[in-house]
Amino acid sequence: MNGLPKQKKRSLPNGIYALTSEPHSLGRNNIEVANEILACGVPILQYREKSKKVRKMYEECLALRALTQQYGALFIINDHLDLAMAVGADGVHIGQDDLPLSKVRELVGPDLIIGVSTHSPDQAQAAVSEGADYIGVGPLFTTKTKVDVCDPVGLNYLDFVVNNIDIPFVAIGGIKEHNLAEVINLGARTVALVTEIVGSSDIRGKIKRLQHIMDTQTFTSPKA
Repeated sequence: MNGLPKQKKRSLPNGIYALTSEPHSLGRNNIEVANEILACGVPILQYREKSKKVRKMYEECLALRALTQQYGALFIINDHLDLAMAVGADGVHIGQDDLPLSKVRELVGPDLIIGVSTHSPDQAQAAVSEGADYIGVGPLFTTKTKVDVCDPVGLNYLDFVVNNIDIPFVAIGGIKEHNLAEVINLGARTVALVTEIVGSSDIRGKIKRLQHIMDTQTFTSPKA
């Protein structure tokens, strides 16, 4: 046991879902960028890191766990189940090529949120049937944030999820200030942005504009 207080399982909130990406952060480190993001009221932060040593990632995640608790934000760790459990994160996010969801649940227990990246209706439905707490829907547009990313799935897949999937989801992949309204108008309530935020020289100004778009656009409610 890590000695950290047990986190009560939370649900995925609406709003901006921010992800770390130090190579795109204009020379700033993950902690510095995360503090700027969370100070703006962003409700979800995912730690996504592919190349650092485990000890360094653990130290960063401890700091980010403290920051997200300070700001009342959800803290999700990408891929690394061991880190999520070690620092008392709220959840983990896995991809299609990671451990099966059932095995991840067995390892992390019932109290951690599990998110699953999906790229097709079949994958979305499988994630729901296997007990995912939320799914990632994308990449909607072309993105260069990840080197191993699949081709864009387009907005038709987002439309399918809005109309057919009953668990929370986050739209992701190439979403920018100029196309955010289109994504929101199709029914997305939680939207992931990476380089659009961390690559901005004015993170607070950028988030303020993104939040304004999210607050002023009309959500589609096909199930209402």
